[in-house]
Amino acid sequence: MQRTKLSIENVRKDFAILQRKVHDNKPLVYLDNASTTQKPKQVIDALINYYNNYNANIHRTVYSIGEEATEAYEKTRDKVAKFLNIPMREEIIFVRGTTEGINLVAYAWGRKHIKEGDIIVTTEYEHHSNIVPWQLLVKEKGAKLEYIGVDDNGELILEHLDTYLATGKVKLVTFSLMSNVLGTITDAEKIISKCKEKGVKTLVDAAQAVPHLSVDVEKLGCDFFAFSGHKMLGPTGIGVLWVRRDVLETMDPFHGGGDMIREVHKYEATWNDLPYKFEAGTPNIADVIGFGAAIDYLSELGMDNVRKHEMELTKYTLEKMSQIKGITIYGTRDISKRGGVISFNFHDVHPHDVATIVDGEGIAIRSGHHCAQVLMERLDVAATNRVSFYIYNTKEDVDKLVQSLSKVSELYKL
Repeated sequence: MQRTKLSIENVRKDFAILQRKVHDNKPLVYLDNASTTQKPKQVIDALINYYNNYNANIHRTVYSIGEEATEAYEKTRDKVAKFLNIPMREEIIFVRGTTEGINLVAYAWGRKHIKEGDIIVTTEYEHHSNIVPWQLLVKEKGAKLEYIGVDDNGELILEHLDTYLATGKVKLVTFSLMSNVLGTITDAEKIISKCKEKGVKTLVDAAQAVPHLSVDVEKLGCDFFAFSGHKMLGPTGIGVLWVRRDVLETMDPFHGGGDMIREVHKYEATWNDLPYKFEAGTPNIADVIGFGAAIDYLSELGMDNVRKHEMELTKYTLEKMSQIKGITIYGTRDISKRGGVISFNFHDVHPHDVATIVDGEGIAIRSGHHCAQVLMERLDVAATNRVSFYIYNTKEDVDKLVQSLSKVSELYKL
């Protein structure tokens, strides 16, 4: 049953790593959740239980523990369907993560449907995983990659999309539902509506959104949708690609091998039913089961509660950080339009130096280009610092962060 209100104190008890001490016995404050989240006891226990009690391959056996493993693996597919309101479970493909999901679309759909002169549209605030596969594809096909720009408030300039769609050459528009640098929440329904009017396919990179927002894939209306388990309390190496069935049926296999086939003869083969046609070889069984436990955990907390907690924490942090001398904060200040991600810089202080000083206080934040160098170029910076929140972070964490950032400002006399 979904909780009516989050008890952060109780949530934190499920995460053993939050009891760690680093750097001369300082409590760990983990603020790099946009990169990967920590794992609760329930997820770790699910992994241990699988390996201790029913470790076996799936879809291939009739003995008892193999049947148990298959059932647990497939239950996660049903949990994903319920979590995201996906009516047809066979549209859900397990992949290694968002990156593999997008590459699968570029290879299995793109190589078949993108022709010379076609246009693929993405945005300036995309992760490299939603840029590089398309660069490779357009180079191979003689097509063109175009970008929806980002304004000074960190939001997309959708008039750019209108210009591209007016050419009649756009075949795919692909965008992140939430920026991993700015935290901007994309107006996905508006983009998808514009594309549908022109018969253009849409792909949503939801790696940053699914862990933090209540998402309804059926209502969203896109054609492709990808996200990763490790950013939502699950293990690494597991993610989901959802593809609308009528589109999925036009796609050729991405990998060839065991379980994705129906029959194999010397010179030809036929393919398994969906979704197994796209799940070749022995899959990541344990981590799919652990991912199912993560979905259970978030479902019990309630995604509306998760979103409310992060909005409160982000608002509090922006207010506190804005008082620090010499700091530049990127992105919109409208909390309703952003997730729990804040990127910032200090004037003339390298982000790695800032992160090192903060780490000395036991606080883990990110520094670098965040696999978003196109956006860094737009912002005219080489890198930024980034803090990102999740369900176990507190205002006390923020106070410690602000105190350490104030030391940076004092040290560099900003």
